[in-house]
Amino acid sequence: MILAFSVAPSGVGPAGPAMSETGSVSEAVAAAIRVVRASGLPHRTSSMFTEIEGEWDEVFDVVKRATEAVLPFGSRVSLVMKADIRPGFEGELDGKLERLERAVEGA
Repeated sequence: MILAFSVAPSGVGPAGPAMSETGSVSEAVAAAIRVVRASGLPHRTSSMFTEIEGEWDEVFDVVKRATEAVLPFGSRVSLVMKADIRPGFEGELDGKLERLERAVEGA
């Protein structure tokens, strides 16, 4: 499966206000991304989402731990997820993009 997720704190938590003076939550998001990177699963982070690929249980475990890493930064956490569940396929994090680029170039 490929799962795209976004996690962000709000409010004031043990680590202080969720947002910096500039309105950024980058410190909290960095805590989540460290968890994703340490997982060893294929992943990609963009300005809005992090995509992670693996088996159901391992992907959801990483998302849970990434969300827990953000908890100290706010009084609540927002989590948005979208999944592409395609049993029997691996390497789709890049494979889907490669097929798309071939289709665009072929048009």
